[in-house]
Amino acid sequence: MAYQEVKTTGYGTRVKNSFGGIIPSFLLFFAATALLWWNEGRAVKTDKMLNETEKVCVDMENPSKKDASLDGEVVCASALATTEDSLFDKEFNLAEKAISLQRRVEYYQWVEHAQSTSEDKFGGKEVTTTTYTYSKEWVPRPVDSGAFHDPAFQGKNYVVANYEDQGQWAENVTFGAYKLNESLTHMIMSREAVVLNLDPKGLADIDKSVAAIYAKNKAPQPAPTQPAVTKDSASVAKDSAVVAKDSVTVVPDSVPQENKVDLDYVHQAGNVLFLGKDTSSPEIGDVRITFEKVVPATVTIVAQVNGDTFKAYKAKNGKRFQTLRMGKKDADEIFESEHRANNMWLWVFRILGAILVIAALKGIFGFLSTLLKVIPFLSNIIGWGVGVVCTVVGIAWSLIVIAVAWLFYRPLLGIGLLVLAGFLVWVFAFKGKDKLAAMARRSGQNPIPEPGK
Repeated sequence: MAYQEVKTTGYGTRVKNSFGGIIPSFLLFFAATALLWWNEGRAVKTDKMLNETEKVCVDMENPSKKDASLDGEVVCASALATTEDSLFDKEFNLAEKAISLQRRVEYYQWVEHAQSTSEDKFGGKEVTTTTYTYSKEWVPRPVDSGAFHDPAFQGKNYVVANYEDQGQWAENVTFGAYKLNESLTHMIMSREAVVLNLDPKGLADIDKSVAAIYAKNKAPQPAPTQPAVTKDSASVAKDSAVVAKDSVTVVPDSVPQENKVDLDYVHQAGNVLFLGKDTSSPEIGDVRITFEKVVPATVTIVAQVNGDTFKAYKAKNGKRFQTLRMGKKDADEIFESEHRANNMWLWVFRILGAILVIAALKGIFGFLSTLLKVIPFLSNIIGWGVGVVCTVVGIAWSLIVIAVAWLFYRPLLGIGLLVLAGFLVWVFAFKGKDKLAAMARRSGQNPIPEPGK
């Protein structure tokens, strides 16, 4: 069943809320501006750091033998990263000789989804209809169904067991004759499934515990109820299907199927431990635990030699750098990739900053359209105009901030961006009025008259 709540907000409350959002919007505007400035500096400093690191980087031809002459040098080296450490998962009595042992836990739960639509009414009121639907999904943590809006689904979630994700890393990971530091170790991505062979007695104890919880909490599927109607919230239930996304626990084909165990409520196969009745038809409360390990692999690092280990290289501008890549790579390939990543993040933060600036300006001047909500169609025209103005001004402001930052860090490109920003302002100032009038005529509305006409 889809459950709906209808909420009416009065004109006075809407105006109050719009004015109340001005100060937070100003704060967002300043924060977005600071983000744009910081991002330009970050990108330039990172680029300079990468160029400096690349210039001083040398190849370590034989990492299997310590070379005292390379101590303090930035090196690019490839070797097998391996360990003799054994990692132990105490809760499941599982031991593996590996660089890392990972446990990932998922719970089968009802999940609430909300979708809202709003409609302006004459007199300035706003009617918001929120539709809540519910689906069964695998999620990384238990869902509190007591907070669900539909009473028919409240309290329907439970779990047959509660475990946490866990990640363990070996302390001694060798790299030829050297040892990797913690940061480099955590960059190794050679993950493989752990073929489970858990203690039969332990599995039997878990089965008994799950059976007891399962029996205690087993309940019929939720049925729709007719909600009450209040003064400010008219809640109605309408017939429509609950979205049921019943998943099937699938063990990857690459995982060996030996050591398979099927008890009443505990099922072990490959690297998956399933707690519930049927792996092919999970029910609310079931738990799925996946085990993986990071195994020895050939990796390439760029870092500064520090005795028998490595550390991040500190450039002249204070930024630090070290990295690890899977497989055998050369220095040129690694630094080219780092420059691409730096450029990608530069544009990600630029776009994000501009979007936040525009959103902040709309929040500051949004009260203009809210004041006219008593006449929805007029408010829509003003709102559209405010949106256009805020978008143009926001983009221009973002370009100006970026340009000034580049004037500070790299003058040539900064001057070009200032010219572009000035062009946008000119287009809006001299061409925007005619464009607004044309848009109004096409929408069947009279253009806003100029003063004195």
